[in-house]
Amino acid sequence: MITATVELAAFLRTRRERLDPRDFGLPVRRSRRTPGLRREEVAELAGVSVDYVVRLEQARGLRPSAAVVEALSGALRLTQDERAYFFDLTGQRPRGTGEPATTAEPSLARLVEDLSPLPVMLLNHRFDILAWNAEMAHLLLDFAELPTSRRNAMWLCLLHPEIREYYVDRERVVREGITHLRTAWAAHPDDPVLTELIAECTGGDEEFARLWAAGDVRGTGRGSKVLRHPGAGVIAVDFEVLVPQRDAGQRLLVGRPADDASRAALRSLPQPVVSGKAS
Repeated sequence: MITATVELAAFLRTRRERLDPRDFGLPVRRSRRTPGLRREEVAELAGVSVDYVVRLEQARGLRPSAAVVEALSGALRLTQDERAYFFDLTGQRPRGTGEPATTAEPSLARLVEDLSPLPVMLLNHRFDILAWNAEMAHLLLDFAELPTSRRNAMWLCLLHPEIREYYVDRERVVREGITHLRTAWAAHPDDPVLTELIAECTGGDEEFARLWAAGDVRGTGRGSKVLRHPGAGVIAVDFEVLVPQRDAGQRLLVGRPADDASRAALRSLPQPVVSGKAS
């Protein structure tokens, strides 16, 4: 079972092993048995003891202070997203509180409709689909036909037998999906449904399990996907993820056709498909 301590240990090891000693002015000797920096070198750069780094990488229950997290982040040359993830794993950044939203906030549900003809859906922090418009249903499927437990954007993307085959560049989509899940879980490690979703994906897809082990972290509010739609052919979609200031536990995913051909393909999709919200 995934835990913050075990994930922290794996994260620190992978971040250390990806570093090139030459970037730090360190000699590269044949005696180096593992890639990257040694633990001793990371400890010296961060100003902590070697034993402390060893215990962190062995998942021995330490909880670094904010100052140590900052020092290790600098020593490991973490990106901004990786640094935020590190703070989440160690509990040094305020985490999500309260129960996740299971119904759409009414004004946001209306906004989902108002943004037509762009395909839009409303998600909670674990990517449950709370509301969607007709255009999003055209693009993927009518979510109302799914059991409530399966109205989850990540599950659909990674494990749904039909939707998972839509994506032209599937490995990139899976890799990006993993970064989103990893970031969400670090902020909400006590959410059992989210933990179960990750376990299901890890156990049900070898590619997911392989890419999850890589430990990549990258939070993003935008991106692109190219879908091979069975009814309309290839559709390229750019998307933005918007977080409402008053409802930070919910977020709007807004898609836009990336080119004229994709815009025409979206318009050609069958009509009508009803919009909806989770019930």
